[in-house]
Amino acid sequence: MKTSTSIPVQPGTTAHRTPRQEGIIKEAISLTDVKTLRARARQGIEGGAMTVGYKAKAETVIRLLNEALATEIVCVLRYKRHYFMATGISSLSVKGEFLQHATEEQAHADQLAERIVQLGGEPNLSPEGLLSRSHSEYVEGASLTEMIREDLIAERIAIDSYREMVAYVGTDDSTTRKVLEGILAQEEEHAEDLASLLKELGSHEHASDPGRN
Repeated sequence: MKTSTSIPVQPGTTAHRTPRQEGIIKEAISLTDVKTLRARARQGIEGGAMTVGYKAKAETVIRLLNEALATEIVCVLRYKRHYFMATGISSLSVKGEFLQHATEEQAHADQLAERIVQLGGEPNLSPEGLLSRSHSEYVEGASLTEMIREDLIAERIAIDSYREMVAYVGTDDSTTRKVLEGILAQEEEHAEDLASLLKELGSHEHASDPGRN
């Protein structure tokens, strides 16, 4: 009598599965079955990307994004002022950094505003209450060193704010999390740039004043 042998499925290959087996697998890894997905997609279609499967609290996420939006706008305005007001021998390279950061902060603001709309909210672009909504302050700075220092402080505030927002959103809103993580990464780059500029400027000032120890 011949005995039948089964050939094991190698890792990375897919064996033929019956619909029942597919259903069991999806249930085991917490995936929604196709029939339910199709039915849910027809509910509230006017919501666009906001499907029934959205797990986060949309109102809270929109509020946080509007606070981040205000923060980015204040940063744009502060960087722009510093760009136009920076003077002195050391200001040329610093001005370029200010302008680049202003441009990138504006791009952040646009990303946040777009995501707010996708979530069914409205981006709050009103000048009224802008500073109270912003996490960072608008400090003009009297010297080039003060300008860089205030921008660095603002970036450090933004970094912690975005880290907390990423932690809050978690896996409930992967798209918003991706947006926030992208902005956070660039804010960290800004902080490193400014810290380097501050250190470099301090070295130049020390070298130009032999009387300082």
